[in-house]
Amino acid sequence: MTMLTATRPLDRVADFPAIPAGWAYLDTAATAQKPQPVIDAIARGYGETYATVHRGVYQRSADMTLAYEAARRRVAGFIGGQSDECVFVRGATEAINLVAHSWAAPRRQPGDRVLLSQLEHHSNIVPWQMAGYEVDVVPLTADHCIDLDAMAAMIGPQHKLVALAHVSNVLGSVLDVQRAAEIAHSVGATILIDGCQAVPRLPVDVAALGCDFYVFSGHKLYGPTGIGVLWGRADLLEQMPPYQGGGSMIDKVSFARTTYAPPPTRFEAGTPHIVGALGLHAAIDYVEEIGLAAIHAHETALVREAREALGRINSVRLFGPEDSAGIVSFEVGGVHPHDVGTILDEAKVAIRAGHHCAQPLMEALGAEATARASFGVYNGLQDIEALVRGIERVTRIFG
Repeated sequence: MTMLTATRPLDRVADFPAIPAGWAYLDTAATAQKPQPVIDAIARGYGETYATVHRGVYQRSADMTLAYEAARRRVAGFIGGQSDECVFVRGATEAINLVAHSWAAPRRQPGDRVLLSQLEHHSNIVPWQMAGYEVDVVPLTADHCIDLDAMAAMIGPQHKLVALAHVSNVLGSVLDVQRAAEIAHSVGATILIDGCQAVPRLPVDVAALGCDFYVFSGHKLYGPTGIGVLWGRADLLEQMPPYQGGGSMIDKVSFARTTYAPPPTRFEAGTPHIVGALGLHAAIDYVEEIGLAAIHAHETALVREAREALGRINSVRLFGPEDSAGIVSFEVGGVHPHDVGTILDEAKVAIRAGHHCAQPLMEALGAEATARASFGVYNGLQDIEALVRGIERVTRIFG
């Protein structure tokens, strides 16, 4: 196997206490492991500085409120937005459901449709169906990218919303968001981008991208679970009614009538995931200290090495483009991916096996399921070598 040539290995595995020596963790697309600075921020938030936010008049509550809102500003700066455009949610799934419930459903008229692509995660399919919309599907190119030429040909005024993944969680294919936004806006459609797999490895500037909504989850960005972000254009958020009712999201309440706070508070009913926001702040600091360009170059080199090595095994079929972002999906002929995953686990290699919450994509690929290796800042050549040894063992067992 050739050495990494595009970039010097990041060698950050020592920052991740949950990755023991000899364990190849290749499931970052599902959830990233947590670096020590994030763990420390969470422990400090619960163990030293914890208090509620926005409501207490005592000093610690005021300090925690400042820290919580500083996390919101940090998120906004990370994606090129404004803090009042960033809503804290449980994750990208809740963010998409919020838009479906509060923006899409109230606007639906007979004949209105949404435009998705063939590679979307279930979280970017089901909420629009629940909002009452019929779905049209943009096909993929031969190398498994969203076909924007086909999108331009099929979009029409009936499409009130376009919702697409910035980076596919199965294929690693990267969307030209700027062009997709231009196509959507050409017919007056609003466009939402699922950025879960993009923000850990690509610079994101929502203003430059031209999208209307952008969503992501903290746990894929080396942060904690249970925290995510909905970014929306301020004028769109202002038009949207609350998603849930309760404390914090109100202006005034009486038994006769309630008025609501402005965004983003309007969409954050109840006590928020305070320490989750602090952990997300620390995760963004960690990623930016390394540098997104360095992370992307490192993962691109790992993808290239993995695809070349797996491609030399006759029974392996690879999916996705050659330049996929941090993700390699494949199948071993005659072997179910769950069996592949089980045998790899015995060799201390952790991958994902299944439909990856993308059943329509599996159907389009002609695969019941795939095996997926996905990379992070803690991975290196030794992990690819372990993966390849494991796949070679699979072929011997089932050969």
